[in-house]
Amino acid sequence: MDYIEKRERLVKNLVERKILKTKNVIHAMLVVPREEFLPENAKSSAYIDSPISIGCDQTISAPHMNAIMCEILNIEQDDKILEIGTGSGYHAALCAELISFKHKDFKGHVYTIERYKELAEKAKENLKKTGYDNRVTVIEGDGTLGYPEKAPYDKILVTAASPEKIPVPFKTQLKVGGILCIPAGTKNYIQRLYKIQKLEAEFKIKEITSVRFVPLIGQYGFSDID
Repeated sequence: MDYIEKRERLVKNLVERKILKTKNVIHAMLVVPREEFLPENAKSSAYIDSPISIGCDQTISAPHMNAIMCEILNIEQDDKILEIGTGSGYHAALCAELISFKHKDFKGHVYTIERYKELAEKAKENLKKTGYDNRVTVIEGDGTLGYPEKAPYDKILVTAASPEKIPVPFKTQLKVGGILCIPAGTKNYIQRLYKIQKLEAEFKIKEITSVRFVPLIGQYGFSDID
């Protein structure tokens, strides 16, 4: 199967829809092999613009959503990034490609947290076989706590829906001037995607679009028994 051709066709479509806009994000979407982050029985659907199940009741986001979130974050070379919700590792790979875009001596890094051990281990395998393991550290744990050991972060990306009240650790672990991209709302229904920029004395919040994500579970998120 010609995955490269399918990938190029998908990216062209996202550009035509004005979802993909910047050269570095277009480049990342073109070079990161989404099929390598999917279960074997789902690889043939890698370049359909739809979420796909990856086990543990979790999904890999639709490619257009990966693109939107990368565009929102405005990831730059050498950014230190925190991702909440590793899943398959695909979005972490996109971020890793962006921090090293045309830059061999990069200093940035992606730290990504996954609550499910099975997914965390699989993501590590996926990142290693695609060559991104030197730019990404996968941590198993409660993502709602963030990862204070390496804070503050230039960018924080959350790939599960938070309650309307944004978890405090995300705000405190974000650098001044940094950007948080997060879906928030109800556990199973109405959610919005937000771009939140940390200023000196306040947070600048911009609503982007309506979305549907799996819930963010943990101390500062939703309960897993509701």
